[in-house]
Amino acid sequence: MRTIKTRRIRFAFDGPTPRHFMDGDPAMSHVVAVLSSFFPEGEDFFVRSVRNYRDRITDPELKQQVAGFIGQEAIHGREHRALNARLQAMGYPTWAIDRLTKVGLWFLRAVPKPHQLAVTAALEHYTATLAELLMGEEAARARFADGEIRNLFMWHAMEESEHKAVAFDVFQAVNGKHRIRSGVMHASTIGFLGAVVLGTAASLLLDWRTYRHPVRTARSIGALRRSIFLRKTTVERIYDYHRRDFHPDDHQSDHLLAHWRDELFGAEGPLADRVKAGAAAA
Repeated sequence: MRTIKTRRIRFAFDGPTPRHFMDGDPAMSHVVAVLSSFFPEGEDFFVRSVRNYRDRITDPELKQQVAGFIGQEAIHGREHRALNARLQAMGYPTWAIDRLTKVGLWFLRAVPKPHQLAVTAALEHYTATLAELLMGEEAARARFADGEIRNLFMWHAMEESEHKAVAFDVFQAVNGKHRIRSGVMHASTIGFLGAVVLGTAASLLLDWRTYRHPVRTARSIGALRRSIFLRKTTVERIYDYHRRDFHPDDHQSDHLLAHWRDELFGAEGPLADRVKAGAAAA
């Protein structure tokens, strides 16, 4: 059993933000900006693909989890749009990447609905894996030089871990074919990683600082190979999805969730008052 709570929260990106907000690292800053650019349209697609099957879910617990999933994803998309507007003003091409993401996902509407749901389940496995790495690795969290951006990503990571099994469980309930689940994961891996690489390359090429500091940029790009997100253990966890008996809860995260709920939303948490303010505004 899991409780998936919709936290009505808002972030403010109106203060000064370092141009390369990932510890002064240009390549990693562009990677994170590209990922944020994907989220608004991506979250909308996830919500639609799960909502397509809302009426076919008979398990009352799963129904409740779906409602929480939809609420969380909707707010994720809204808050990343706010961040993306800030990044666009700083010179990152977030608007163009957002539009291209919308076009790409529009074409996915032509594939059968079970396959759309399988795409969501596959990409939710990616986001949960990366989220739990971020929650568990102080070195990764320390890269965020901007406190507000860090708060947004930690909140997002925590909620991705909370609802990591929902799309998977809906797929298993309404279809459950391993051939579709595994095949779509292979295709989603190619599409997702290709989009990240191409988006980051384009973002860097459009940044005049890339040409002003070529040696620094080259070193920054080279350092991406040492990222925790490219470790062998991370890749193995991603590909664990292809097991016939796989379930997202095979990778336990209860201790991380308990820690970050208290860290962010406990009595001394930096986001506790914002949730109260958001709920009052709603």
